[in-house]
Amino acid sequence: MTEPNGGPRILVVGCGAIGGVIGGRLAELDQNVSALTTNPRIAQALRQNGFCLSGEGEPANAKPRAVFESAEPGTEPFDFILLATQPPQVEEAASSVAHLLADGGRMVCFQNGLCEERVAKVVPPEQVIGAVVAWGASTMEPGVYDRTSAGGFSIGRLDGTVDAQLDDLARILEAIGPVTITQNLLGARFSKLAINCAISTLGTIGGDRLGVLLRHRHVRRLALEVMTEVVHVARAQRVRLEKVAGTIDLEWIALTESEAAASGSPNLVAKHGLLLAVGARYRRLRSSMLAAIERGRSPAVDFLNGEVVDRAERLGIPAPINARARELVWQIARGEVRASHATLRALYDRTR
Repeated sequence: MTEPNGGPRILVVGCGAIGGVIGGRLAELDQNVSALTTNPRIAQALRQNGFCLSGEGEPANAKPRAVFESAEPGTEPFDFILLATQPPQVEEAASSVAHLLADGGRMVCFQNGLCEERVAKVVPPEQVIGAVVAWGASTMEPGVYDRTSAGGFSIGRLDGTVDAQLDDLARILEAIGPVTITQNLLGARFSKLAINCAISTLGTIGGDRLGVLLRHRHVRRLALEVMTEVVHVARAQRVRLEKVAGTIDLEWIALTESEAAASGSPNLVAKHGLLLAVGARYRRLRSSMLAAIERGRSPAVDFLNGEVVDRAERLGIPAPINARARELVWQIARGEVRASHATLRALYDRTR
């Protein structure tokens, strides 16, 4: 179903940092975009002032066509439902809006992790699209969003097929950043999972922005070890890893046995140099998981490092760094440990 002007009806579900930037850019271009948020303060801000965007790209201020606080009965169906909640809420969110998906419509997962498999249990798998986000953003206050880095998307379906709806979504998202259509969504997802397990989780434990943390050699070493464990799990599951929006080649950055046992090799120096460059490019990036904890919400660590640890256990593969990192994030969430550089250093020392 589309409006008389031919534009698809779009619903953004979840108006945190990623959903806010997506909704704001689409509204700025007068796309037929509505927003659904269960946060009354965000809903009020969007109705009064619209999405207010700053940071990377031109500042913008635009109102959505409608703002909902629940999936209201009688609402017309949508061609694209963009799920931008945190991973712990994705299944509940998908279930709450499934009746709003038009015949032939698509539900799009913007979460980190491997959420497409979960959403495919709520709506038919052929109606699920994955969108791997290769940029960062922060919520400054309700309805106000700061895009902290440039980048685009890799989009695709778990079965690797490409259809007209995937092409349509690519054209819509081009307003926000470059879009690559992949026939290897799982490979792109695992690559982004490895990056998030390192950057988001270590950022949560360290309690600081990425640029500051990655200046420290022990943090870069932890990041390399976290990503290496994810690569081992992916290889065991015969997943062909692929770069995410031209960022990091996970097959290359994973530590070899000799690199894991020693230091100072040219390749290892190059890997540290790449992480320094990543820290410089995304220096303003702050972990969304840390922001969730600060707002009293559950962290998404079980969908990141926890996903890796659970799969590793089933495969009989060790993943001790990811396991300890997951434990620390939950301790921070429970108030037992404070997010700090010292906590991150203690993780490094404890896992030697």
